[in-house]
Amino acid sequence: MNEAPHPPDRTDDELALLDITVLLRYGLTADPGPRRTALFGDGAAAAAVVLDRLGTEPRSVAFLADTVRAGGLAHAAELPEPLPGREAAVLVREWLLAGTGLVGGIAADDTAATWLRAVATIIEMKQLTRARGRKT
Repeated sequence: MNEAPHPPDRTDDELALLDITVLLRYGLTADPGPRRTALFGDGAAAAAVVLDRLGTEPRSVAFLADTVRAGGLAHAAELPEPLPGREAAVLVREWLLAGTGLVGGIAADDTAATWLRAVATIIEMKQLTRARGRKT
């Protein structure tokens, strides 16, 4: 049984205000528990809201996840454009840099890649939900 408290319902506007950099800094190397749950729960949802509002395609975030898994956070942070679009690139670089200073090694890189995949999935679900709403 999961004893973690149920997170409060948050609107997209509330999620967009969360400090994703802080959630990454404290959640990437955390043991399973509240910090990791916050990163993969509200943190992933918040990142998806922000990137979706910037018009970022889920496949771009998934590709970045593969890049992080293959080369690490530091490598991905050095990319001239980690995501298409200047604003999204600057924002996600900040997120990537938050993880490069951690003493987490490959485990932190893998966790970041998994988190980015979760963000991509949420963006895709948001887009599919909007598309279904237009068809009805």
